[in-house]
Amino acid sequence: MRIFTFILILSGIFANAQNQRFFYDYKYIPDSTNKADVKTELMILDVTKSGSEYYSREKFISDSIMKADIEKQMKSGLGNVNVNRKDRSGNVNFRVTKSYPEYKVFLYKNISSDQYKISEDEKPEWKIFPDKEKIGEYNAQKATTDFGGRKWIAWFSTDIPVNDGPYKFYGLPGLIVKVEDTTGSHIMTLVGNKSFEQTKEKEPELPNGMIVLGLGDKEIEVTEKQYKKLWKDYINDPAKNLRQMMMKNSSEGTTFIKVKTSDGKEMTDPNQIYRNIENRVKESLKKNNNPIEPDLLK
Repeated sequence: MRIFTFILILSGIFANAQNQRFFYDYKYIPDSTNKADVKTELMILDVTKSGSEYYSREKFISDSIMKADIEKQMKSGLGNVNVNRKDRSGNVNFRVTKSYPEYKVFLYKNISSDQYKISEDEKPEWKIFPDKEKIGEYNAQKATTDFGGRKWIAWFSTDIPVNDGPYKFYGLPGLIVKVEDTTGSHIMTLVGNKSFEQTKEKEPELPNGMIVLGLGDKEIEVTEKQYKKLWKDYINDPAKNLRQMMMKNSSEGTTFIKVKTSDGKEMTDPNQIYRNIENRVKESLKKNNNPIEPDLLK
């Protein structure tokens, strides 16, 4: 067994190659007390000469449909824009970017209505083993690391000369084709790949004063330490952002926030709305107590 530290340079791998899109089957257990409930989501790792991006395919498609619908409504000239999130698919809301060749890593996550761009300073330190295994159609070799509060087992393939992988994982002499934590709570497995054309999506221009969460919002760049504090503040007061927004709207003489209960009843009393949000957040945390990076939420 040897411990390797790699200086990561793509060395012209993509100099004469097309951009590559790798598809990963992501299986995860949100609730550690209910291990029979295994969720699955198809994730994408887009690799170009300048870097990579890891994100949910379902959420990407859902967001694209929503953007197209908003643009269609705005072009109609009716003046009203209806944003329907009920049919949105995709449960994995985070995404990860890495820039080459320095491999600067950012995790993008939401807290309430705020979007954050969290810088990652820790690099995975790998132990490479002689164990070999066939993962799909690729010959792979075993490696392990401790990262984010979990112990991970990875399988990388030198058949694909890319020093990258799903989520924040990188730094092995080949693409990571499978990585899982030792509890079996989070497993990411390569299931396919293809070349793709890189395009820049244009965000629809919203009417003045209109805000749609996740659409055109500028991320707030923070360190992991800052994010941890923000998360603790949110847990202590989940309704803080909404309370501030409603107070601002009230002072300006406008109110546009409507909240409905699970049975479809509309709530108008602000205190009732705040209590409802607090209860929903507490219930969500109970059911989602097994995050991919436990250390990030401590």
